[in-house]
Amino acid sequence: MRDLRAVYILWLRDIKKYRYDKVRIIASLGQPLLFLFVFGTALSPAFEGGGGIRFSKFIFPGIISMTVLFTSIFSAISIVWDREFGLLKEVLIAPVSRWSIVIGKALGGSTVAVIQGSIMLLLAPLIGAKLSLLIFLKSVLVMYLIALSMTGLGIMIVARMKEMEGSQMIINFVIMPIFFLSGALFPLDGLPEWLTLLTRIDPLTYGVDLMRRIMLGVNTFNPLADIVVIFSFMLITFAISVIEINLSE
Repeated sequence: MRDLRAVYILWLRDIKKYRYDKVRIIASLGQPLLFLFVFGTALSPAFEGGGGIRFSKFIFPGIISMTVLFTSIFSAISIVWDREFGLLKEVLIAPVSRWSIVIGKALGGSTVAVIQGSIMLLLAPLIGAKLSLLIFLKSVLVMYLIALSMTGLGIMIVARMKEMEGSQMIINFVIMPIFFLSGALFPLDGLPEWLTLLTRIDPLTYGVDLMRRIMLGVNTFNPLADIVVIFSFMLITFAISVIEINLSE
């Protein structure tokens, strides 16, 4: 019961921080909108997405996944901030298990990421993508799965870091290859072998594929395989994060 309360408090803290940070809500949508309406519109006449789908429509699930990815991983950086101000030390000496700390932070960051992704999802009619209640609910579930795995990755990376500047540099070094190799901006068919291998290693590839399946009916992998890969990656990052949090004391 004590651990569940710790999970709830850590989750609620992140939600309240997000709720009162109006600038963050607006600013975090800037980059996805830039990719969608500028990049997507500019290249639509020259490129065609998989299955004969217009390029701006094809990349839309990838842009939503990008929103979730960026928000999820960067939310984990708050651990470094908490360490600098002593809050993390207070949390670590509390009589709660380490897994409750990891899950609480992961749920908080993931919920914020899903909210951001849902705002982008509501723009689907503007680029000609179909959006029904069922598609919305399925997409939210997939976004949550992606968000949990990526927040777990972020926690795993920054769990023992002590400086905000260093953590941001490393996060940026990790986050950009994950995004660009996920197939968010291009079809996965017909790629060179070395690039195909990199896309298969990237866990976000399977999240983008699942989102594209739900929204556009286009996919490269079996949907069940997508879920298994993302869920397995989430469990691995959570397990390592718990170990890292323990070693950070």
